[in-house]
Amino acid sequence: MISDERLLEQMAEGDQAAFEAFVHRYHVPIHQYTERLLKDSKKAEDVVQETFIRLLKQLKTKQIPTYPKAWLYRVASNICKDYWRSAQYRSEDTAKEELPVTVDQQASVVEIYERQETRKEMLTSLKSLSESQQQIVTLRFYQDMKLKEIADILDLPLGTVKSNLFHALKKLKGVLSKEAEKEAEKNEGTTQPGPRAVSTRR
Repeated sequence: MISDERLLEQMAEGDQAAFEAFVHRYHVPIHQYTERLLKDSKKAEDVVQETFIRLLKQLKTKQIPTYPKAWLYRVASNICKDYWRSAQYRSEDTAKEELPVTVDQQASVVEIYERQETRKEMLTSLKSLSESQQQIVTLRFYQDMKLKEIADILDLPLGTVKSNLFHALKKLKGVLSKEAEKEAEKNEGTTQPGPRAVSTRR
């Protein structure tokens, strides 16, 4: 497989096939990452397109990123940050429809994430975290990145990434446990005892 660096070199020379290959390689991962941060597929697509546009602009100046993958995620992350700070974001209703979820109280937060990855509740629970924590958790558990990669992408010290991940998981586990308790109470309230059996013995 051609390396990212080689594809970018070919793109800088105007190779359309290299551009298509690079987009094919990263479009879906970047879109999944930004969609989980923004909770909006259309806005995520806008971020993806803007990310590749910025890449093309940089390549026109013959400046090829040293670590293309990290560069892409860093740019996408910064675009998301800009959106979060915008008046548009503050004026929009970001509430999402909730779905019922059952969580094993004994399960670790990592196991919960693996089982509930596609659930809207997991995405909603991320809103309890800071922007940096959201990005770190999403990159670690949804994009399966190593902590060193995350540090490079977010331009943070490795120790800061580890600390943020620890506190984020601790907070998430508390949020998920509360949601599980609420669901259990709701289920108990809707469960009615069945009719008692009538004995025919005399």
